[in-house]
Amino acid sequence: MFLKKQNIFLSLVLLSFIGLTSCNKGGSSVTGWKYNDSDWGGFEVREYAGQVTGPGLVLIEGGTFMMGNTEQDVMYEHHTIPRRVTISTFYLDQTEVANVHYREYLYWTRRVFGADYPQVYKRALPDTLVWRDELAYNEPYVEWYLRHPAYNYYPVVGVNWLQANDFCSWRTDRVNEKILIDQGVLEVNPNQINEDNFNTEAYIVGQYEGMVKRPFKDLNPSSAGERKVRMSDGVLLPKYRLPTEAEWEFAAMGLIGNQPFKNEERITDRRLYPWNGTSLRYPKHGSWQGDLLANFKRGRGDNMGLAGNLNDNADVTAPVNAYFPNDYGLYNMVGNVSEWVMDVYRPMTSSDGNDFRTFRGNEYQTKVLDDDGKPVEKDSLGRVNKRMVTEEESVKRRNYKRGDVRNFDDGDENSWAEYDFGKSTLVNDNARVVKGGSWKDRAYYMTPGARRFLDQEQSTDDIGFRCAMDRVGSPSGNQFKGGNNFKRRK
Repeated sequence: MFLKKQNIFLSLVLLSFIGLTSCNKGGSSVTGWKYNDSDWGGFEVREYAGQVTGPGLVLIEGGTFMMGNTEQDVMYEHHTIPRRVTISTFYLDQTEVANVHYREYLYWTRRVFGADYPQVYKRALPDTLVWRDELAYNEPYVEWYLRHPAYNYYPVVGVNWLQANDFCSWRTDRVNEKILIDQGVLEVNPNQINEDNFNTEAYIVGQYEGMVKRPFKDLNPSSAGERKVRMSDGVLLPKYRLPTEAEWEFAAMGLIGNQPFKNEERITDRRLYPWNGTSLRYPKHGSWQGDLLANFKRGRGDNMGLAGNLNDNADVTAPVNAYFPNDYGLYNMVGNVSEWVMDVYRPMTSSDGNDFRTFRGNEYQTKVLDDDGKPVEKDSLGRVNKRMVTEEESVKRRNYKRGDVRNFDDGDENSWAEYDFGKSTLVNDNARVVKGGSWKDRAYYMTPGARRFLDQEQSTDDIGFRCAMDRVGSPSGNQFKGGNNFKRRK
């Protein structure tokens, strides 16, 4: 039912997009030449009705907030010191990625690559053995949790950070392929295999053809008269990805609900949890009064309360749309499972990072080009070949000097002596931040500012993930077209 609703919603939005998007009949305000006219050279400019909300996503209007601790630093880690930052508007999954969603990914991977590249499917498999415990009988979860329909809409676990990123890439391509099918550009092709599969970047650079149904008309008088969809057409969506730590924390806090009036720049209360107050139970009168607001461990030996009145109705995980959503409409931003985010972990201080779109973990890449400056042939899995930016290429730049800047401002290569990886710490460039408490955590970790880390190749029975997407255009959404909130004076 969840997937059906999402497909219906996407279809309606796409129909709206098709109806609103039309060719610009005007011309250039700097040259006077006509747009979208082959007699005037054929330069194409499309009117843009606004970014379509991809399947499963919710618009998170950005802004400024205090990132960091809202609870006491009981562990004395000093890595969540509050600091003010600004988050750009973005999109985030309404729920955690569920078992059924991940199985769809596994099925596609096996169908397309299974015969010739079985290692691709094996690499994508979650580690179901994360459920095992030497002093607990957890074999039913090992055997049933991922694949039994009873757990279809429970969050997938046993997925490491690298696997979560691969899922995001796959999802990007399937969503954009569906858009081109809905636009009538491509036919449905269930027989894709190996490198002959739809990849968004490969399609844009001309390395994937597909089963063409109705190509776009090319107005360039020197062309063959037909072309593929371009990025400048505004049809394809940005990529799905993991959220940054700052984005995740901002969305989890949901402070938009504490802004009393639309045009008043004021937050009435700072939150401890993703809801108001200091209680973990629903405070209002009614049938839900006293119910827990998240899936967590109340205390030693208490995962779900007493028989006949289970306090959170979940011994391990719960369905991804259980409990009350926060003020952005997001479910289980704390509790249920902790979640991977993009960032490389470092002990944070109040001066670390940029105060706008703060993030640690950049690895700048560029396409591998041939002697003519065109991308070399795509790889055996259908992806565009890329490489890391070299220091020689960036030596004259002012904003970065190398491709891999995960340990930027740590010092330099000598800074690892400070961390002493493997002896006194597990911090290195492969340590990724994990946010949000889980079904096996105490209430302390239900605060959005709490943070932990794990090696990107490891997985557990209490870490899942959800996807994010960049927002292009106005941060206020599609209903606002201007550059500020002031009305034009007459």
